[in-house]
Amino acid sequence: MLKKMRTALFAVAVLAMLSACGVNPVTGKKEIQFISAEQEIQIGRQHYAPSRQSQGGDLKLLPELTAYVSSIGQRLAAVSDRELPYEFVVLNSSVPNAWALPGGKIAVNRGLLTTLDNEAELAAVLGHEIVHAAARHGAKAQERGTFLQAGMIAAQIGVAVSDTDPNLGNLLLQGAGVGAQMVSLRYGREAELEADLFGMRYMQRAGYDPRAAITLQQKFLALSQNQGRNQSWFEGLFASHPPSGERVERNAQTATSLPGAGELGAERYAVQLAPLRAAKPAYDKADEAMAAAGKKEFARARQLANEAARLLPKEGRFQQLLGDIEMAEKKPQAALPFYDKAIELDSGYFGPYLGGGIAAFRVGNTSRAEQLLSRSAELLPTAPAMYYLGSIAKGRGDVDGAMKMFRSAAESNSEIGKQAALEFATLDLPRNPGNYLAAGLQFDARGVAIAVLENRSPVTIMRVALTPVRVDAAGRIVEQGRGLQLERVIRPGERITVDPGIGTVSAEVAPQLRLRVDAAAPAATP
Repeated sequence: MLKKMRTALFAVAVLAMLSACGVNPVTGKKEIQFISAEQEIQIGRQHYAPSRQSQGGDLKLLPELTAYVSSIGQRLAAVSDRELPYEFVVLNSSVPNAWALPGGKIAVNRGLLTTLDNEAELAAVLGHEIVHAAARHGAKAQERGTFLQAGMIAAQIGVAVSDTDPNLGNLLLQGAGVGAQMVSLRYGREAELEADLFGMRYMQRAGYDPRAAITLQQKFLALSQNQGRNQSWFEGLFASHPPSGERVERNAQTATSLPGAGELGAERYAVQLAPLRAAKPAYDKADEAMAAAGKKEFARARQLANEAARLLPKEGRFQQLLGDIEMAEKKPQAALPFYDKAIELDSGYFGPYLGGGIAAFRVGNTSRAEQLLSRSAELLPTAPAMYYLGSIAKGRGDVDGAMKMFRSAAESNSEIGKQAALEFATLDLPRNPGNYLAAGLQFDARGVAIAVLENRSPVTIMRVALTPVRVDAAGRIVEQGRGLQLERVIRPGERITVDPGIGTVSAEVAPQLRLRVDAAAPAATP
């Protein structure tokens, strides 16, 4: 029987693979494709906005820069091998990085733009990312995940028949977390070489000098070999697009095979980047301020953030930074005006809504806190937003609403996620005690019953009510004994034994006995 089931599973897998065969639109090679073009586009649309939020948000201060980058991206997309609804955006982050989601959704950070020397180098970056989308590199990574999941399911079938966290990635929930994983996806050697090759072809078709891709990779390789001074590169572009001598050499070989020199666009690039380069000293001071705050040098951090704000008064991130510094010093009332100003300057970024919501909660203004936190969660669902929204719901007696929020926050692999799990268990325990307290019966050599209880919840449990029951072959209760009330506390992870009051049981009856958990309560509210 087992052999037949395995044969059937294998046949299903083979049929699925055959039906999923396709041709890569860029390379022309045959490959297995479980994700359709429509699904790729949907994935990109679904995750583009939260991914941008989690990577610094759009650069609203210089919309003309995004328009410029987008025009170059669309120029390259027009000569690519695949038609997709391409979009391009500049993100407000000093981390040098660029990324592409399935379906043609592409972003480049301002921190990368200021390191480039000409428009052709920018075309090399964007062409490379266009290929990642057009050649289905992100989709193929997801398909590999599907293979892994299918393998795990098959293995299971086989067994059956035989307060805060400094890492934002840890705080993301639901689709936001999935998008962050795709943004930080580390491409393999073959995908990177493929993106370089076809990206250079796109550059040549669009009228750019493909040799800029060589100088670009030479620059990246030099930076990668100077690790001590370029940590931000290893947090950004190099984490997902590792440079190598092989890539430089391959790009040089590709350039010799492409006709025409094309344009570099150095003067045009200098003109377009002038406003961002003029703003760079302010962003540099803000980066220094964040580093100082991380070392708890709050006075210096505040001074640097104020200097940044004076240099660039219309940048909302600096106002948020000032609010964050006040919050770090446990001054929520002082933080609120900074968050309000940040929202006024940039109403589309989640950060000041989240900071302002937490600050408002801590000063007791729950109505304002709920409004700000809800907007924050709409822009980017995070564990802190859900946790404090749960706390607000709990405070007004909305237990169901609180549990929903705490359950969402508990998805996060963070300290606040653990707190949310604790809050959820505290509320859910009285309703579903059997989900948290494992109870069973053991029998000694004489047939005397012993009750074994294990607290599998994150909270300390007390006032446990148990009832011994007898079940039939279908698991239906046919008889129940006298209830048992325990006053002792059971700590998380603790296992205890108690006398259930059953006494000696015959070998025939013992397998029919169960121990039902009727009630339990948390010993204390965290």
